[in-house]
Amino acid sequence: MKMSGVLIGSEKPEALKDYYVKLFGKPQWEMSGYFGWRFGDGTVMFGPHDQVKGRNSEPGRVIWNLEAADVPAEFARLKKAGATVVREPYHPGEGSDEWIATFADPDGNYFQIGSPMEM
Repeated sequence: MKMSGVLIGSEKPEALKDYYVKLFGKPQWEMSGYFGWRFGDGTVMFGPHDQVKGRNSEPGRVIWNLEAADVPAEFARLKKAGATVVREPYHPGEGSDEWIATFADPDGNYFQIGSPMEM
């Protein structure tokens, strides 16, 4: 199997669209109230969902991730564009050269940018 993407439901998807457009530009895909972007081989999509109400009460439960070759520079770009910072860039382990930074969207969902991972 192959992971193709993630769909994030919202009671107010238009607020999410306004937020993410500031960060990533116009959605690459829109249909019937759903919209999204492709990053590499995967997509992140947003749209209305009747089982979702209000803000995410457990934002750390599911965190979607993006890779960036230069996390501090990408962090600065996203922050300047209006991203809500949860945690500034940091090294996840002692002696690690990798970086991770965490942001939140208007629904309280977390997303991160991190250094490319070697598998």
